[in-house]
Amino acid sequence: MKLIKEDLNIDFMGKRKLAAFFSITLMVASIASLVIQGLNFGVDFTGGTLVEVGYAQPVELESIRSALASSEFGEATVQSFGRASDVLIRIAPKQGSNTADISGAILELLQAGDQSVEMRRVEFVGPQVGEELTEDGGLAMLYALLGILIYVALRFQMRFSVGAIAALVHDVVITIGIFSVTQMDFDLTVLAALLAVIGYSLNDTIVVFDRIRENFHKMRKVAPIEVMNTSLNQTLSRTIMTSVTTLLVLTALFLVGGKIIHGFSTALIIGVLIGTYSSIFVASPVTLALGITKEDLMPVEKEGADQESRI
Repeated sequence: MKLIKEDLNIDFMGKRKLAAFFSITLMVASIASLVIQGLNFGVDFTGGTLVEVGYAQPVELESIRSALASSEFGEATVQSFGRASDVLIRIAPKQGSNTADISGAILELLQAGDQSVEMRRVEFVGPQVGEELTEDGGLAMLYALLGILIYVALRFQMRFSVGAIAALVHDVVITIGIFSVTQMDFDLTVLAALLAVIGYSLNDTIVVFDRIRENFHKMRKVAPIEVMNTSLNQTLSRTIMTSVTTLLVLTALFLVGGKIIHGFSTALIIGVLIGTYSSIFVASPVTLALGITKEDLMPVEKEGADQESRI
């Protein structure tokens, strides 16, 4: 049983101006939020101390947060780590305090409420390391976009390549913007999710572009806008089914995966939704606006090919 009819004729390109207004509004809001309040970087990027403690029995995180709130560590991040009895505490850098002092003070504070608490692990991430991670993460994203630009240009045509990059930049900016607006923790797992979003969105866009190229060869007397509409309608079923099945897995991760991957699953859920939208309403309209025609996709005929075929 098919959820979507094969003979759909939705005028996607007719709605491209409305979609462009919507996308530009979201991107402007995202960039404005990034400029005004920035991202809430985790310890991975800002540096700081990470303390892992273990309890004899499962413990409520709220009781730990309450104990820390009344001390100098009120802004610490507390989350479960694996089992409910294992807790991870992240503390931002503090002037004049070293790792031993911080971990000792936290252990003493927690043991006041439960003597079974024991120290499992203490790690320190220096500000220099955090700065390098920020720079390397940004470079990794730029390298990925550059590689995609070259790949799509070689496989299809430069106009398609620009359309694909526009969609990917759109997805990344809006996803990061949502993290900026909500001030959710932005750590290495979220950065990894952003790179995964780029891959997912590109895969969806390539499927659409493949069908557009195929239909340009088949529908030679039809205007480019109609070719794109037909192609988008033909791939809509596949696009929606892929998105739905992916979102089912990500929703399960979000609900039962624990707080440690909460940011990762959130970024992917946002990215999949935005990526599905952009493959339809960003990549194709941008390619159309650049003036793609069927002549751009026709193979170049070699000089003398007609004479050789007659011999």
